[in-house]
Amino acid sequence: MKTLRDISVGQTATVKKLTGKGPVKRRIMDMGITQGVRVHVRKVAPLGDPLEITVRGYELSLRKADADMIEVE
Repeated sequence: MKTLRDISVGQTATVKKLTGKGPVKRRIMDMGITQGVRVHVRKVAPLGDPLEITVRGYELSLRKADADMIEVE
């Protein structure tokens, strides 16, 4: 299982599945991160939190705990 947190800076991945539950999953989906969408990792802070990503043309910051709940391929 490969998560969004495993993707290197500058790479793009396709979301395969969201493993979060309840409000956490809803928050991720509200950002526009859903199954089949392409996510580009722009920058990762020195300690890995947060990740700066581009989704559907929007630039977002994502906590590493949330990135672990996003399976990609």
